[in-house]
Amino acid sequence: MTPSIHDIPELAIRQLQDYRNVNPGTCFADPDFSLDVETAYHLQDAVTALRLSDGETVIGYKVGCTGPGTTAQFGMNGPIRGTLFADEVRQNGAAVDPGQFCQLAVEAEMAIKIGPDGTIAAAFPIIELHNFVFRAEKKTLAELIGNNGINAGIVLPDPEWQRSTSFISQAGELALHVNDVELDCGKLWPKADGPEASLNWLRNHLDGFDRSPEPGQIILAGTNLGLYPVQPRDRVVVVLDGQPEVRCTIGPSSP
Repeated sequence: MTPSIHDIPELAIRQLQDYRNVNPGTCFADPDFSLDVETAYHLQDAVTALRLSDGETVIGYKVGCTGPGTTAQFGMNGPIRGTLFADEVRQNGAAVDPGQFCQLAVEAEMAIKIGPDGTIAAAFPIIELHNFVFRAEKKTLAELIGNNGINAGIVLPDPEWQRSTSFISQAGELALHVNDVELDCGKLWPKADGPEASLNWLRNHLDGFDRSPEPGQIILAGTNLGLYPVQPRDRVVVVLDGQPEVRCTIGPSSP
């Protein structure tokens, strides 16, 4: 099956139902199912429209599959875009229920906030939460995009960090620690031009959908690090230049 643009509304209903049932992207398990990148973005946006009609709120976007960690892990070259929702934001120190995710994995990443004039107003570390599942025999950008970049939430740092301008242009090192063990580390930004490179790509991309990043929105700018599965009772910390800045604990699964 190769869905056309006319099949998207019905497919979006199935995608959203699967997502809410913690069983995302089941359509991609069908070996005859095929989706191109353009149609995958229309599918992502149709699911977003359903979520908005249910009262959810978009707070920004992610730029994914950009750094060496994820491109090697997925075997694909991006960038791709995903959409962030307010209901899936958690605050620093949160207890994350793995039962709300399908194969929960975490990623250390830098985010930026868009200022009133459309430029970068702040830069800060976050923990990205993922449903780390691909159902097709071979991973594709279309499946990644159709499943919203496999994003399922973020953990934000303390409020003062969310206003920081220090690392917009300042170099640094980002690391992911789980249970006091460093699993990965690397430069802050996946592109040599820093966060502007990710923001400029997103602007150009969204222009094709008659949208643009809006003031106050959060943009995940991509990362040099990979994704790491986590288990109940794991302690996850994102460390910036040797200082622990964002943390969460993985709680026991819901019954």
